[in-house]
Amino acid sequence: MDEEQLRNVIRKIIDEELNGMPSIPIGVSNHHVHLTDEDFNKLFPGQTMTVFKQLKQPSDFASEQKVTLVGANGAEIPNVRILGPTRSHSQVEISKSETFTLGIDAPIRLSGDLEGAPSIKIKSEFAEITVQGVIIAKRHIHMSMDDAAKFGVKYGDIVKVEVQSKDRKIVFDDVVARPREDFVLEMHIDTDEAGAANVQGDTVATMVTDQEEN
Repeated sequence: MDEEQLRNVIRKIIDEELNGMPSIPIGVSNHHVHLTDEDFNKLFPGQTMTVFKQLKQPSDFASEQKVTLVGANGAEIPNVRILGPTRSHSQVEISKSETFTLGIDAPIRLSGDLEGAPSIKIKSEFAEITVQGVIIAKRHIHMSMDDAAKFGVKYGDIVKVEVQSKDRKIVFDDVVARPREDFVLEMHIDTDEAGAANVQGDTVATMVTDQEEN
């Protein structure tokens, strides 16, 4: 453990003791795709979605299967991983910088809020489909109901979160609280946001209270 990592650990312990609230692990969300059973079967006929890596949220995993995104301008982003399990509506999540690459004007939305979101072509080695539902994921915090009680928040509340990493400190506003009984505490930001905050593997976040702002 280097000096910066040690400082982060010490800071986490002090924050929890002073505030009585846990530090928040950060999950950096790279571009990915969620598919319905029907769309998965079109892209990977005869296959089963297989686990590449379990994600922190208990029900979620990164699959072995990958696809290529084809933008409105013909530009492609290859090797985009599919996340499981399958969903009731297919969805593509990209970063803001990738919207310029693909020529797509994607809105910033919570997962599943796809009304009016643009479409995109997705291709595998077997097939190509068009999916309506490209978004930039709005930053949010997964948490259990016990965590929500500690933070004093409910589903949909907007909070501010401080991220302090080596040589850089950022306060993210407009962070959506998403408590659910089976969720594990984790803040999700995309690769653009993580780069801006210089997030490292051991970087954690702290919820900012009104008292701390004053």
